[in-house]
Amino acid sequence: MLLVADVHGAFSALATVAQLGEPLLVLGDLLNFIDYRTNEGMLADVAGKEFVAQLSQLRSSGDVEASRRLWAEHHAGREDEIRARYRELIDASYSAVADALTGAESYVTFGNADRPDLLQASLPPGSRFVDGEVVEVEGYAVGFIGGGVEGIGVPGEVPESTMADKLAALGDIDILCTHVAPAIRSLSMDVIGGRLKQSQVVREYIEDVQPPWHYFGDIHQPQATMWRVGRTVCRNVGYFRATGIPVRHR
Repeated sequence: MLLVADVHGAFSALATVAQLGEPLLVLGDLLNFIDYRTNEGMLADVAGKEFVAQLSQLRSSGDVEASRRLWAEHHAGREDEIRARYRELIDASYSAVADALTGAESYVTFGNADRPDLLQASLPPGSRFVDGEVVEVEGYAVGFIGGGVEGIGVPGEVPESTMADKLAALGDIDILCTHVAPAIRSLSMDVIGGRLKQSQVVREYIEDVQPPWHYFGDIHQPQATMWRVGRTVCRNVGYFRATGIPVRHR
């Protein structure tokens, strides 16, 4: 099986991987709101690169309140217009995801940058939306948990309490697949963005259940890509938008 995460609009590369004929596990963040390397993405399409540069600087510095004020000021009086434009771009992106995955056996969960309801509705036959459940893939029991940690109030964020409930329902599995990183600093700190994004409950599940493998994404430039917790090998499957390269299990 192949795994990717953080596609962020790299749909041609996703199609190439999907055509390899192996089961494909997609661990969230299909949409590309902001590419922090270039300031490209849906946000730039709607608001312009200058606005994106300002917002990126505030988020990178950790000034969440200032970034929220900037966002509110920019959108004031045009909320409906801007909301409709984003919906058009989201629908077009998820249509491209469906085209990329058509004909493939794929299992797709969501990340913090996604709209889980719209993603689920857009998937083609043969692609399964998975969240809080266990499926058998190539003889392995694979548990999927979608969503990112709370931070800026977007639809793809999941409270830790909700994530804990979903994890508890998985039971014993061979492979844990999440979007979010476990609470291990070297895996969950983005060295470029300077942001720590991690889930304590994911780490606790790994410590308690000890599945042999844990795959995740979310952190584009981590300090480390692999870490062992007991018998569990935790691995960031990479920033697919930048690499176009999947990870093959084993």
